[in-house]
Amino acid sequence: MLPFPPSSVSGRRQPTITALFDQKLNRKLVHISIGLVFMLCWPLFSAGYRGAILAAITPGVNIIRMLLIGSGIWKDEATVKSMSRYGNYRELLKGPLYYAITVTLACVVYWRTSPIGIAALCNLCAGDGLADVVGRRLGRKKLPYNRNKSIAGSVAMATAGFLSSVGYMYYFSYFGYIQDGWGMILRFLVVSLASALVESLPISTELDDNLTVSLTSIFIGSLIF
Repeated sequence: MLPFPPSSVSGRRQPTITALFDQKLNRKLVHISIGLVFMLCWPLFSAGYRGAILAAITPGVNIIRMLLIGSGIWKDEATVKSMSRYGNYRELLKGPLYYAITVTLACVVYWRTSPIGIAALCNLCAGDGLADVVGRRLGRKKLPYNRNKSIAGSVAMATAGFLSSVGYMYYFSYFGYIQDGWGMILRFLVVSLASALVESLPISTELDDNLTVSLTSIFIGSLIF
């Protein structure tokens, strides 16, 4: 007779692996959706700087929240579990904090009339988020200069960042906030390719890709838009 039921013995390790996999996937789905859904709501805010400030309040509050939880002042295990890779609350002082700062700056500095804000959020949310999801499933071929990154992940990042940028260009042009056109589409492509390249470099792993992708999108966008 077995000391434990068969399901307990044969399935003891598998639920742990599955739970870890689901946690990573859920974290990336949150990463992808929050910023993109938030941008969809921008037309609901009033025109001018007042609307930008009101929109920035929500991500601004999250900056404070990440600082409090990441420093250990505020205990929130659910948030730590959903936003960290390894369950360490101090991780919230890096990627999640940079994410919240980027969304806040996109509201206050660029808002819905600037393609720079669109490029920054689309490459951060859709690009960087799908790079990890696709890379984990299809990333057998690694980049020669960074064995931790895959060709499939980098291609997925550039593609997702570019297509979502173009999609939001048309979305905001419908409301009259920005002008669409092939010239802007080409510029979005340049920003997405540059962001994907920087994300694939080893320095992005050392610093944090949320930081490097956001800075690259803003820097290149400021040069060409």
